[in-house]
Amino acid sequence: MTSNQYVHHAPRIHPSVFVAESADLIGAVDIGKDASVWFQVVIRADDEPVTIGEGTNVQDGSVLHIDAGMPTELGKGVTVGHRAIVHGAVVEDHVLISMGAVILSGARIGRHSIIGAGALVLENTEVPPGSLVVGVPGRVIRSVTDEQIERIHRTAEGYVERGRIYLERRVHDAF
Repeated sequence: MTSNQYVHHAPRIHPSVFVAESADLIGAVDIGKDASVWFQVVIRADDEPVTIGEGTNVQDGSVLHIDAGMPTELGKGVTVGHRAIVHGAVVEDHVLISMGAVILSGARIGRHSIIGAGALVLENTEVPPGSLVVGVPGRVIRSVTDEQIERIHRTAEGYVERGRIYLERRVHDAF
């Protein structure tokens, strides 16, 4: 992992967090307990903070960045799928951001929502809790089901376990 201080801000990472060696964390990045940051992820918090909540996973090739006056905040148990982008937005607890989705500055994603693969959530969009968003531009097509909410939780819990395995393997291989 590349961890870089930017001006006076350096990443703060809970000891239980797995961060892949190919990930880049720059500036005021704060990562909570049992989160994971996977391969080729870039998290840039040069002028505003990026906060990643407990048990959240940021999967391969994703980018988290900020905008002037707009930090990026990911709540607890969030899954950011492969190659997704979250830019200066707030994502509440237990949200699934599917592969290749893009969430632009000022957007707010309500808890227990799903952003579909390849969806584009435009600037300053408010997604109500429990929404399924698809398309370009992204639009709410219906409420998520109880089964989908369970899947959001299972996916995040699976990545907590996977992160522990990778972290233990790294510690074990060091000896």
